[in-house]
Amino acid sequence: MKISQLRLIILLGIVSILGIITVQVYWLTKTFELKEKQFNETIHTALLNVVEKMSPESISNENIINQLSSDYFVVNVNDIINANVLDYYLSNEFKKLQLNLDFEYAIYDCKSDKMMYGCYVNVLDHSDEKQSTELLTYDEYIYYFGVKFPTKSSYVLSNMRASIYLSSILFLAIIFFGYALYFIIQQKRRSELQTDFINNMTHEFKTPIASIALASDVLLKSEAIKNDTRLTNFSKIIKEQSERLNLQVEKVLQLAKDQNNLLELNLEKINLNQLLETITRSCLPNFEKLNGNIILKIPNKAFYIEADRLHLTNILHNILDNSLKYCTTKPLVNISFNEKNKHVSLKIKDNGIGIDKKYLTQIFDKFYRVPTGDIHNVKGFGLGLFYVKKVIDQHNWKIKINSEIGKGTEIKIEIKL
Repeated sequence: MKISQLRLIILLGIVSILGIITVQVYWLTKTFELKEKQFNETIHTALLNVVEKMSPESISNENIINQLSSDYFVVNVNDIINANVLDYYLSNEFKKLQLNLDFEYAIYDCKSDKMMYGCYVNVLDHSDEKQSTELLTYDEYIYYFGVKFPTKSSYVLSNMRASIYLSSILFLAIIFFGYALYFIIQQKRRSELQTDFINNMTHEFKTPIASIALASDVLLKSEAIKNDTRLTNFSKIIKEQSERLNLQVEKVLQLAKDQNNLLELNLEKINLNQLLETITRSCLPNFEKLNGNIILKIPNKAFYIEADRLHLTNILHNILDNSLKYCTTKPLVNISFNEKNKHVSLKIKDNGIGIDKKYLTQIFDKFYRVPTGDIHNVKGFGLGLFYVKKVIDQHNWKIKINSEIGKGTEIKIEIKL
């Protein structure tokens, strides 16, 4: 992923998060206002019922109830108020309308111009009544009482449980999304550092490798070296190993240069029979040095496939190279292929040390190397099978590995004809 694309994703993510938070806060505010409005209407209904029972003639008044604040109401009765009767009716009406919250009330005394009698009513424990705090007076009424709901806000919020729970889940999701975004940014930075390191490292290797290859060419052309078989062999080894090392460096560079690890494919029509014969012939000397062998079973029918010759050759060399490296006995590889459902099923089976099943899901991971137990002389970057899988995937082929400890490994590649 390009850095510009990542920045765009981050920007869109931040805008989306801010938008979601804004909408959610607006929705919660509106829900609270609606619940508060419903609460006030219920209180009005309850207080009207109380007035109707205490003083029916007062119902004819237009301005019976006045809300002085969000939690404080005054009620005009125009008659002397009995505190015990008021307590009874208030408790009953609130209970009928399922207003299960604490309240306090007080009665106005016109002589002292104060709210005199009152008490705090606990709905959970009605016996735990206590003296009310001094409530505000209202000059426009003569005989009236005031009712206050100290726990109104918490009561309204308790009726919004579903909305609060859903909002909490959404905010948790936003937090996790933010963390994921932060993690992606950190991984992107690490990936860039890793890519820069690999590019610098491999480029640093290319100059000495080129010098070694040039020196080996000079040695091989020298008449003195040609006359000495032993020196000629050493020069050839230097030449072969420098070319091998150069191919490894090129492989690392090619895999590291693109974030998506996409390879450039030059597709062409290839005779698979001939290609396998050529690869077997070039790899066979290395097997024969260890008294091993490669058995290639060629069908009578020629199979033609569309593939990148260089990458296909590389991955087959890679597979055979692994069969040679990871073997403690005389290395033996059997190669066979046949037609199956318009595909060529290519099988490469060896008699190596095998791979434990618990590692089979990781063997195609970049830089991953399977633990080899007592075999400590096997060198590599952990890119071989990763490279194999990338080439297979880009050709839209399929690869499957079956392996068992001590019995070897079988690699099956399904190639489209």
